[in-house]
Amino acid sequence: MKTAISLRQWALGALILTLIAGLVACATSPTGRTQLKIFSSSEVAQMGAAAFAEMRDQQPLITSGPLAAYVQCVADPMIRNVGGEWEVAVFDDDQVNAFALPGNKIGIYRGLLTVAENQHQLAAVVGHEIAHVLADHGNERISTQFATQAGMELAGAVASGTAHGNQVMAALGLGAQVGVLLPFSRAQETEADIMGLQIMADAGFDPRESIDLWRNMDAAAGGGRPPDFLSTHPGPSARMRVLNANMEDAIARRERARAAGRMPDCIPPQR
Repeated sequence: MKTAISLRQWALGALILTLIAGLVACATSPTGRTQLKIFSSSEVAQMGAAAFAEMRDQQPLITSGPLAAYVQCVADPMIRNVGGEWEVAVFDDDQVNAFALPGNKIGIYRGLLTVAENQHQLAAVVGHEIAHVLADHGNERISTQFATQAGMELAGAVASGTAHGNQVMAALGLGAQVGVLLPFSRAQETEADIMGLQIMADAGFDPRESIDLWRNMDAAAGGGRPPDFLSTHPGPSARMRVLNANMEDAIARRERARAAGRMPDCIPPQR
């Protein structure tokens, strides 16, 4: 009898979680993809701001000089187009990387400038990171993590008859900065590639340079990258296919931007 009750309780917990997911999974991304978003934008922005502040405190920054001015010069035309207040930080580290956090926070590592050879290629990266924020990918990934981990915890709590909200929250570790720094999914990366291409083109940058960027990325990897199906994120070849499929629209966007006088002219600092 005890086993039968336990099974019923587990089934009830699973049903509750399914109903909750159905209620909150009605959000839609800018490209029409269904998203799971449990938290409010302000809550997620606070988490992103806390994580960004911690990173700024723990890692050396380049806050002035030609490199910082160049990165800001590339970011500014896109920021003006999308609106809002954004913070772009340049980290003094040779890793070839960049990241985005909720709350309009963008991080660029110095090493990226060894691969992004001109303003257009850097714009492809910054536009991609802006797209992650605009598409609310941070909320989506935190919500997915919560639904998975809290779901398992809640099912166990229901089975034991000791369901407590604090227990579930503690099991997930909500509020820990690492929670907003998890890798983006394949679907989110592809969405950010498409949106980022549009964002850079709308600001007057040449979207065709995004292909050269990923060729450079591929070369920098030295051939050691695993096949796409083994990777958490799309590899350069997959990204280039997506970018090429959306290039015609992006080029038309750039032509309209230039006709409107949007012609960024950011000069990379001497290497």
